[in-house]
Amino acid sequence: MAALTSPKVHMGTLTGGEGREAYAANPVILLPLGSHEDQGPHAPMGDYLLAEKMAELIALRATAAGTPTYVAPVLPFGGADWFGPMIGGIAISQATLTAVLADMVESLGRNGLTRIVVINGHGGNVGPVAEVARQIWQDRGQVIPSLYLWRIAYALLPGLIGAEKAKAVSGHGADPLTSLGLHLFPELLRPDLVPQAQPLKSDSVLGLRYTGLGAADFEGAEIGLPMEYDDTYHQGVAKGDPTLCSAETGVLLAEKLTDLGARFVAHYAAKIPA
Repeated sequence: MAALTSPKVHMGTLTGGEGREAYAANPVILLPLGSHEDQGPHAPMGDYLLAEKMAELIALRATAAGTPTYVAPVLPFGGADWFGPMIGGIAISQATLTAVLADMVESLGRNGLTRIVVINGHGGNVGPVAEVARQIWQDRGQVIPSLYLWRIAYALLPGLIGAEKAKAVSGHGADPLTSLGLHLFPELLRPDLVPQAQPLKSDSVLGLRYTGLGAADFEGAEIGLPMEYDDTYHQGVAKGDPTLCSAETGVLLAEKLTDLGARFVAHYAAKIPA
């Protein structure tokens, strides 16, 4: 077997002996979270793969720059929100996810691993992450920040590809995930199944037009309504045009997210001494 050319950053790959040595200094631990849901007919359902890969890239860069960082095993099942109708999808309740996250943090903290950063790749995880982080802060003053990768990526896109194209390509089933997938996991993408862009469906509740997930329009005001994603999306794709996605955009996004993530990890480690 060829020798590794980069440090082992996945906690699951460390032996017990390696772990005792590595963890003695209370390094930064990244907790990658994602989901297993419809991402369009062309993209793998496991978007947790991208969250895990980005955590790995961030850990490698942070470690190389002098901040030892490790990646916990990815939690592949996201908090349930809109995507239940997709066959093959797997989600866990918000309450279950909150309990699981609390247990993960407790397990790490029991043995002195207290410098933790969540790398999140799913909107349905935001609430449980915030609840657990808030409770731990109140109980013992431990700060657990989180990076919601795709929200950050949406903000980065205009500066990378221009505001007009970013507006046209941004959305579930398109960018940022499709371009990142084309770059990081090209073997898993199906370019032959990329659908044409379509407007959101006009299906509605109470005779109101859906404007997005869980939202509809009433005389220009946004009204919250119960729904599921297939009430408004076409095959898992929102308003973004996936035909505009590219591996080139994925390269730019991956670099920006990796650089920002690694610099944040260094900042966090400096503010929270071991």
